[in-house]
Amino acid sequence: MKASVILIFTTAIFFTACKKNSGNQTSRENTTAKYTCPMHPNVVEDAPGKCPVCGMNLVRIAKHETTDLMLTDSQIKLANIVTQKVSIKPIGQTLIVNAKLKPNEDQTTLISSRAAGRIEKLFIKETGRTVKNGEPLYEIYSETLLTLQREYLLALTQYQSLSEEKRYEHFLKAAENKLVLYGLSKKQVNQLAEAKTVQPRITFLAPTSGIVEEIGVAEGQYVNEGDKLYRIENINSLWLEAELYPHEASYVNLGDRVSFRVNGFESENLSATINFLSPEYRANTQVTVMRASLSNPGLRFKPGMQAQVFLKHSLRNALALPTDAVIRNEKGAHVYVQSEPNSFAPRPVKIGVEDFDQVEITSGLEENEIVVVSGAYLLYSELILKKGTSPMAEHQH
Repeated sequence: MKASVILIFTTAIFFTACKKNSGNQTSRENTTAKYTCPMHPNVVEDAPGKCPVCGMNLVRIAKHETTDLMLTDSQIKLANIVTQKVSIKPIGQTLIVNAKLKPNEDQTTLISSRAAGRIEKLFIKETGRTVKNGEPLYEIYSETLLTLQREYLLALTQYQSLSEEKRYEHFLKAAENKLVLYGLSKKQVNQLAEAKTVQPRITFLAPTSGIVEEIGVAEGQYVNEGDKLYRIENINSLWLEAELYPHEASYVNLGDRVSFRVNGFESENLSATINFLSPEYRANTQVTVMRASLSNPGLRFKPGMQAQVFLKHSLRNALALPTDAVIRNEKGAHVYVQSEPNSFAPRPVKIGVEDFDQVEITSGLEENEIVVVSGAYLLYSELILKKGTSPMAEHQH
């Protein structure tokens, strides 16, 4: 009888313990379980309920479901997945300074009147127009130019009649040089020699190519010798100019290469060499004018465009990745590591100093590991759609 009671009591304890263990295990499973919406996989909750977006019942996500993504070669190509090895690079803090593109004054041409007279016609009447070398600019009537033409034709007639005497050749050369010095081209002088008739109106041509930035005359206006008519800017080369405060000026020196971006061309990382630093006092503030020259092939950039200069300082060597390789959300940052060929797995990382091109990785990666640097956001979206959970969900404490 006693043996039967002991056996029944032992069995009861065993089943009670099993039930408690089962309850504890179920409790742990329920604690770690995640629920998502079949129609909105980006919705992830810790408990069952309704989807806050569409109202559907949330479904449970498998606890030990792997977060690795397997892609085919065609999928990798279509998603533009690009990988590279993690390496140690110089990285530091970046200071952003506003700048402006200005005309290169070394290539500015100021066109003035060669002789007194009346402007009969302007071929270019508005600023901002592009002009080419040799293109007509204006037409002028000038008594001075009429007199010089008559002198040239007289010298030409004397030379042709008395060619054996050398002095008439010198007279002809002198008369021709006067016309050239007053702005006529060699072609115009030759046309005058062929026509043997003075031209009351002389057309003056552009001596250089560029953009007309200023027009200082109007049709019908009388001008004196030396009066300003046009200012032409050659924009094959431009100046990048910025005003630096004293603490900013300490980060630059003559000959340094600086990175910059022009508004409207943000996708292009450009660089130029600093060739001018001038401390000045402007608007009751001490500043240093920084200037760098840049080439302008295709004349894409125009004077007046705004730009941002990136001054890097406090450089040090550290593990670094391109900025686009790191995915960030409210739960932290992670990258996608290539674990096997065509297989990518998310991995949480901690980031440090960053600039506009790269970010420092302080933990989570080791040198020479292969990481996705282009297309990481597509992998992030694909993982949420396929697995129904955020890559960082299982890494939260």
